[in-house]
Amino acid sequence: MHVPPSILSSFVTLLVTIGPVETAIVFAGLTARNHREERRGLAVRSTGVAGLVLLLFALGGNVTLSLLHISLPAFRVAGGLLLFLQALTLTFSSPGLSSISEGERQDAERPGDIAVFPLAFPLIAGPGSVSAVVLLMGRTAGWIEAAGVIAMIMICLGLTYGAMRASDRLVLVLGETGADVVRRLSGVLLAGLAVQFIFDGLESAPFLH
Repeated sequence: MHVPPSILSSFVTLLVTIGPVETAIVFAGLTARNHREERRGLAVRSTGVAGLVLLLFALGGNVTLSLLHISLPAFRVAGGLLLFLQALTLTFSSPGLSSISEGERQDAERPGDIAVFPLAFPLIAGPGSVSAVVLLMGRTAGWIEAAGVIAMIMICLGLTYGAMRASDRLVLVLGETGADVVRRLSGVLLAGLAVQFIFDGLESAPFLH
């Protein structure tokens, strides 16, 4: 079965920026004291809210850029730089743009619903994944490719939900070393994709023509 390069690129970009494994590890730590049904509910609600946010940016991101008079080439360069920063934090194993700070982690450990914050945002639908969605939709040519990007969003969210449901087993199998290896490999892949977005933006820049 032949998979178009644009679809494969979209899948890898979204998978790395959403980060199912990283999300599952944080989820396991935040919900260690919750019952099984509570954890399932949190996983469902957080992926649902994150999916809504990502779909809103996928469908309305380029319209918003037009209203703000931001050209797509300019956003490609800016978004590429943002993704490259996330790639650096993943490669050097430091907290990424879509991670949560220690203060946010402490807030999440207090009694309350953590499905929206910090699970849905900024953990799943963080700055990196939101930027990636707008960039990927901006380079589509026709509704078929756009539908492909949306399908990749749904698949990555499904993988994230599955990873959260299996978070305890993932932590046990991967351990800190395994999770670190996954983060670093993801960072290398994302760095290449980010630079490509920057090249695409510069290639379309009017001052270079």
